[in-house]
Amino acid sequence: MRKPLMAGNWKMNKTISEAIDFTKALKSLVADVSDVEILICPAFTSLSAVYNEIKGGNIKLGAQNLFWENKGAFTGEVSPVMIKDSGCSYVLIGHSERRQYFGETDEKVNKKTKAAFSAGLIPIVCVGETLDEREKNETLKVIETQIKNGLAGLDAEQSRTVVIAYEPVWAIGTGKTATPEQAQEVHNFARKIYSQMYKDSAEKIRILYGGSVKPDNISTLMQKPDIDGGLVGGASLESDSFAKLVKYSK
Repeated sequence: MRKPLMAGNWKMNKTISEAIDFTKALKSLVADVSDVEILICPAFTSLSAVYNEIKGGNIKLGAQNLFWENKGAFTGEVSPVMIKDSGCSYVLIGHSERRQYFGETDEKVNKKTKAAFSAGLIPIVCVGETLDEREKNETLKVIETQIKNGLAGLDAEQSRTVVIAYEPVWAIGTGKTATPEQAQEVHNFARKIYSQMYKDSAEKIRILYGGSVKPDNISTLMQKPDIDGGLVGGASLESDSFAKLVKYSK
């Protein structure tokens, strides 16, 4: 049985003080939750401060990106060991905004995924098609390519631990959401592709849905057999709405 994972991606939002205030509020709202894994991903500047608020509790910490080297002359980058040292257990990799604005390729995603594992972090690898690709009926082709190239070369333990997040680019921050049926179709396909690579791990890994996830649509999405949680953007920025997502009705 795969434990649901609800992950909040704050993107480039919240100062350190705002992050601390949010975290204090969220802690009290979800203190009684044990059947859903809770993850928040603040900006790099807030990681240590947020960790000091959540350590020992039921909320986990993740970063939004990393670089694939542990140290060196890479101005402006943050290494896997630095992220681990700040209290993180997860890291987002290959988000569509990283691909779109910063030229992140499947090759870079693969290097970052392996670097995350080497530092003891669990990577959440994002895949998803643009509106143009969906309209050309290329969704499944895009997902297959991103999974096969981005998740190649994992060992047995890594292949069981990695998390995949399906985020249709056309649904991120637009208010549009894939229907539960559309999302399930892609999640099921992604699991089948993954099973071709790592047969024994496909039923163990969690595949999250992202793309305008809100409290009023999460329950119908979570009813689908291959949807194991959400990667939430805007709705994760308010403690009340994120708590409602964590406590979705099953």
